[in-house]
Amino acid sequence: MSTLSTAVGKVGLKTPGMVASGIMDETGASMVRMLKAGAGAVVSKSIGSEPKAGHANPCFTEVEGGLVNAMGLPGPGIELFAEEMAEAVPHGNIVGSVAGGNADEFAMLAGKMEDYKACAVELNLSCPHAKGYGMEIGTDPALVKSIVAAVKSAVNIPVWVKLTPNTHILQQIALAAQDGGADAIVAINTLKAMVISPEFAKPFLSNKFGGLSGPAVKPVGVRAIYDLKSVVSVPLVGVGGITNWRDAAEYIMAGADAFQIGSAVLTDGPEVFAKVNDGLEKFMKDYGYGSIKSMVGAAHE
Repeated sequence: MSTLSTAVGKVGLKTPGMVASGIMDETGASMVRMLKAGAGAVVSKSIGSEPKAGHANPCFTEVEGGLVNAMGLPGPGIELFAEEMAEAVPHGNIVGSVAGGNADEFAMLAGKMEDYKACAVELNLSCPHAKGYGMEIGTDPALVKSIVAAVKSAVNIPVWVKLTPNTHILQQIALAAQDGGADAIVAINTLKAMVISPEFAKPFLSNKFGGLSGPAVKPVGVRAIYDLKSVVSVPLVGVGGITNWRDAAEYIMAGADAFQIGSAVLTDGPEVFAKVNDGLEKFMKDYGYGSIKSMVGAAHE
């Protein structure tokens, strides 16, 4: 067994780094490319019931320390996504990310992902820029619990729940997800953000608000995982601002069994996975960690 192998509950991973939802994961070909680059799994684009155009341009901009985007959950819809899953699944672990507006829609979408042979389903309860979706329903513990419970009763594959940092009750929401039957908690999604163009005296993004990702959010993500490790017993997946092995190690030591990389795939290319894997393996050898599991939560001891 490789030093870098790990597991998120029943989902075994050859390497601990996954592609976060929303980056290089809308087509079968791009998902296969990420697996070949060294990702242990790919989380698909968040897919809804119907095809969706998303927000008008401009919907993305770079800022100091990261990126701000308001894509608006564009996608082909769950029926058409069957083709992309069929192309990607034979090559490795594909986690199907879904975005619904209520419990019934989430359950239906998750069922489709199970039909498409996803190894797990990730519920997007955290997108900060799509009206009626994501964060708008993911900050109510009772609603989160009911959505997770509905999905759990509809599928047999593991159910992961991706949470937002844009709340003061993150631990309560995670506990609600766990009570609903969640098999893992993924944290964090982007931080609600805004960029204004002084020349035009108006918000730069067509949606006005977007989500901040990249290195600037990493300390927030690490803190979130550390906080969650002390209250939930299900596995944790850390995400937010990981660009190198040190960032990944911080998340693991805070309590994450695995991690996801998003913005760095865009800025550093798919090679970021090999770079993080190599660095992490060397660090583990130098400091006497024989497995990822032996590092998980080390900062709490």
